[in-house]
Amino acid sequence: MKTFLIAAFSLMLTAFSANAQRYAIIDTKYILDKIPEYKDANKKLEEMADAWQKEIDLLQADLDKMYRQLETEKAMLTPELLKKREDEIFNKEKQVRDLQRRRFGFEGDYFRKKQELVKPIQDKVYNAVQRLATERLYDFILDKSEGITVIFADPKLDKSDDVLKILGVKL
Repeated sequence: MKTFLIAAFSLMLTAFSANAQRYAIIDTKYILDKIPEYKDANKKLEEMADAWQKEIDLLQADLDKMYRQLETEKAMLTPELLKKREDEIFNKEKQVRDLQRRRFGFEGDYFRKKQELVKPIQDKVYNAVQRLATERLYDFILDKSEGITVIFADPKLDKSDDVLKILGVKL
């Protein structure tokens, strides 16, 4: 009877450990911030965005000047000339909106450039995480940087530094 209980208990422990899931937590923001290429890509992206914003700001300043000029001269303009100036302002507004949309809109220049510069680095991180999961037999890996709220995580579960090691980044 004693051996039967020991065998049953051992079988239960084996079944329980077989169903236990292994998991880890990473912080992709922390990982990306440690990768020099990511910092360089973000710096390039920021410089481009600043240049594009200055271009838009110049057009907006011209538009504001046109508005002020129209307000001061409005009383002296003929209806035809007033209509012409209003059309010019309307066209300038459209030009500013189109440029903003082309530079910063959904799938605009900023979006495409970010995909070009940052996505390959993010893909490398993803591949490193997959490799870590495969090598260490993790069932799933949570990212605590965005989206998922982790109330508490034991620091020994955080494998961000291991991902950086796989990527060859010195800590």
